[in-house]
Amino acid sequence: MSPTHFLTLNDLPKADLLAIVQRAIALKKDPALAHGESDKGSNNRKTLGLIFEKSSTRTRVAFEVAMTQLGGSSVFLSNNDSQLGRGEPIEDSARVLSRMVDCLAIRTFEHNKLERFAEYSKVPVINALSDDFHPCQLLADMQTFIEHRGSIAGKCVAWVGDGNNMCQSYINAAEAFDFELRIACPEGFTPDADLVSRHSGRVSLMQDPGAAVAGTDLVVTDVWASMGQEAEQRKREVSFADYQVNSQLMAQANSGALFMHCLPAHRGEEVSTELLESDDAVVWDEAENRMHSQKALLEYLLSR
Repeated sequence: MSPTHFLTLNDLPKADLLAIVQRAIALKKDPALAHGESDKGSNNRKTLGLIFEKSSTRTRVAFEVAMTQLGGSSVFLSNNDSQLGRGEPIEDSARVLSRMVDCLAIRTFEHNKLERFAEYSKVPVINALSDDFHPCQLLADMQTFIEHRGSIAGKCVAWVGDGNNMCQSYINAAEAFDFELRIACPEGFTPDADLVSRHSGRVSLMQDPGAAVAGTDLVVTDVWASMGQEAEQRKREVSFADYQVNSQLMAQANSGALFMHCLPAHRGEEVSTELLESDDAVVWDEAENRMHSQKALLEYLLSR
């Protein structure tokens, strides 16, 4: 039987995505609920392979801690630690590594690399971030909203900033979790047009951040220059100068609206320090929930 992969939110049924989020909430309240392998003998313990071409704090730590709490272990490989970094074909690495570990989480640049790896892998492959999508972060974001405000179904969410991998995962999430998404981006920085078109019933594009935020229940942003775009930083600072999320912009959202950011944040650029430290911001819960949601995801994939 072919393994179940998690490269985008679209890879799993909507009901299963919500079940993973609900399971993450339950595991956060009572970690003892986890279906670990430690009580079945060391020969049955699961191993997660982590292949990271991009640097990471939250994603790596969340996966390693989650796997430990499930009674398993992790093996971390950067480009300097593996033959992938020396040019071994992705297909060959996938065939070899998937015979040794039980699951693989890959953080890379081109999304196509993930798809090729998954095609030749005998075990589940998780997108730990690619240039196109960041689905693990969306599980944590949905968990955080539900914990603070209940179901996100029928709510309105504003994305302010670059139409990057996080924005594109929010587009998928709008369909999967049944909410409206307004995206405010400068011209030339919009998300993939085909993706927007496929979800046009739930997603709208605009350039005015105020119009996007007005009457919303959740406001989300990210850095203006993602990993690999550092050379564009100054150019992007000019293009995004009017897209900072701050208290004045948040005041146009609904009373009780939340603010999220996947972190790390550039304080004073895409978000003001005042807002990041305010009661509206739930970024620290959001960051912690990466571990809980990824634990629930691993439990789901490893039990299939």
